[in-house]
Amino acid sequence: MSVGTSSAPEARDVRRPPASRPGDLAELGIDPDQLPDGLVVADEHGHVICFNAAAARITDLPAEDALGRRLEKALPLEDLEGRRWWQLTDPYGGLAIRVGQPECNLLLPGGREVLVSAKYVRTRPTGPVRRVVVSLRDTEARRRTERSHAELIATVAHELRSPLTSVKGFTATLLAKWERFTDDQKRLMLETVDADADRVTRLIAELLDISRIDSGRLELRRQPVDIGAAVGRHIQAYVAAGLAADRFLLRLEQPLPALWADPDKIDQVLSNLLENAVRHGEGTVTIDITATASPREGEGHENAATSVTVSDEGSGIPEESMNRVFTRFWRGSKRGGTGLGLYIVKGIVEAHGGTITVGRAPGGGAEFRFTLPVSAPAYLT
Repeated sequence: MSVGTSSAPEARDVRRPPASRPGDLAELGIDPDQLPDGLVVADEHGHVICFNAAAARITDLPAEDALGRRLEKALPLEDLEGRRWWQLTDPYGGLAIRVGQPECNLLLPGGREVLVSAKYVRTRPTGPVRRVVVSLRDTEARRRTERSHAELIATVAHELRSPLTSVKGFTATLLAKWERFTDDQKRLMLETVDADADRVTRLIAELLDISRIDSGRLELRRQPVDIGAAVGRHIQAYVAAGLAADRFLLRLEQPLPALWADPDKIDQVLSNLLENAVRHGEGTVTIDITATASPREGEGHENAATSVTVSDEGSGIPEESMNRVFTRFWRGSKRGGTGLGLYIVKGIVEAHGGTITVGRAPGGGAEFRFTLPVSAPAYLT
């Protein structure tokens, strides 16, 4: 049964009407062409009376060619099994209690996917359909999100497989042949298991951080933070692990504004930036801590923020990669790690209301600079 003939009056030979605005939009002074999603509206006879610019872009059909045509002709949609969607849904017929169709993936001519939802407008409950309002959305953004999720799953599976295989292998070996190994051999195996367990724990922590950042649920427990002392602790840890003390240069400007931040999260940022500089850079790793203006718009106080710059003397980051550094899975020239660290760093800094940038250091290496505004917990303001 064709659209518009089962419950609506018999279709008439009508002139193509001009583009019109549904009443609510007109009352608000909004042009349908200003809407970000495709909007198609059909009258009680199933003829298109509104076809906005986004709908024309998504369907690749000029609005003037769609206006006045039957809905199923202007918007020939098929489901993923090749069935004609308008015949399946029959908006003007069927049950009078129906109010529309939920969003679903459909195909335009040529096989292009589009997200479609429909609303049936009736003048009274169970009355005849007076308008069919159709919303169209491009699926490209959703496909990008799905690809990102698939990459995340693949990366996690790969990163988990190696340490878990090691843990399983060593524990099974120890259980089966405990008496055959010397104490030194047992210690080596257990240290390896411990290191791999730490690796799995770090990965899980990164995944939790990503989940909280993406959902806007990253909690901050702000306290006074001595950023200079925090950097000093990281440097001491590297020196204790065997790096030369002269590999690091800490330049601390005084006085610094009082900084309220989450100390654990700031430690995470510093750890990641310093590890990148040590692992991927060369020469001296320089850390500059200075007072600066707040990165937040409308901040009226000078020196209302703290800026930390971490730079090295290595080969730096290629210019073409600068805009991808803070995306998921980006890795430098030396492979290793999950490629999630800098994505998390950016999320943490921005959750504090700060900014982070990457560039080329004076010595030719990479330079990361993050700025945190001075802010205190709400109960102190």
